[in-house]
Amino acid sequence: MSREVPPEPPGRELLAGKSAVVTAAAGTGIGFAVARRCMVEGAKVLISDIHERRLGEAADRLAEEFGERPAVQMCDVTVEDDVQGLLAAAVAEFGHVDVMINNAGLGGTADLVDMTDQQWHVVLDVTLNGTMRATRAALRHMMPRRSGAIVNNASVMGWRAQAGQCHYAAAKAGVMALTRCAAMEAAEAGVRVNCVAPSLAMHPFLAKVSSQEFLDDLVSLEAFDRAAEPWEVANVMVFLASDYASYMTGEVVSVSSQHP
Repeated sequence: MSREVPPEPPGRELLAGKSAVVTAAAGTGIGFAVARRCMVEGAKVLISDIHERRLGEAADRLAEEFGERPAVQMCDVTVEDDVQGLLAAAVAEFGHVDVMINNAGLGGTADLVDMTDQQWHVVLDVTLNGTMRATRAALRHMMPRRSGAIVNNASVMGWRAQAGQCHYAAAKAGVMALTRCAAMEAAEAGVRVNCVAPSLAMHPFLAKVSSQEFLDDLVSLEAFDRAAEPWEVANVMVFLASDYASYMTGEVVSVSSQHP
C-alpha cells in the first residue's frame, strides 16, 4: 500500500466552450475542486454557495490562478427561489447551462435512537431535497434545449452501513435513486444525469469537524492507505460531465479504493 499522492494531470479541454454551474463551491472541498477542474478543462464557470464571504474568497482564488474570475451567485439549495435564481443567473451570464454539478450536502453523526426530527430533516433537506431542486431546475432548462449533463455528488454511504449515519446514508442513497430515475426521464431529450459516490476525500474542513480517530478508521479501509484528494473526485465528475461520457446516464460511479 502507498500513501503517495500522484501528480494532478493536466487539462485536456474536456469542457472547452461549455458553461458549468457548481453548487457548494466555496471552501476547500470537492465543490471548489470541481469548479477549479471545470476551469482547467476550459469551461466558463458559475460557482454558488450559502456562505457569501467564503464564496467570494473562492472566486478570488480561481481568478488568481486562471486570470479570469468565475461568476458567483448566492444559493441556499433548501430554498426553491434561490435555486431558481441560480439558474436564472447562469442563463443571464452564459446564455445557457451545459453542465450542472450538484455538490451541496450536509452530514452529521447521531445514532437513530437519539436523533431528533430536526437532525433528520436538515440533512435530508440539504443533501437530497437540495439535489432534487437543482436537478429539477437544470432539467427544465436543458430538456427543451435537448442538451446538457448533470452530475450529482452521492457517497459510498448510500451503499454501505455505518453507525451514526442513518440520515446521511439515507440521503445519499436517495441521491443515487434520484439520479437513476431522472436519467430515464431525461434520456429522450439527450440530457444525461449521473453521480459519483466518493468514499473519503480529505480537506481541511473535514479534518476540522471530524475526530482523528474517526478519520484514521476510514483511511484504514482504503487500499491506497490514504484518503482521496478532492481533485481526484473532481476529475471523475468532470469526466461524467464531458462528451467522453456520452453513453453514460443513470450511473453511480464509485470513486473509492475501499476494500470490498
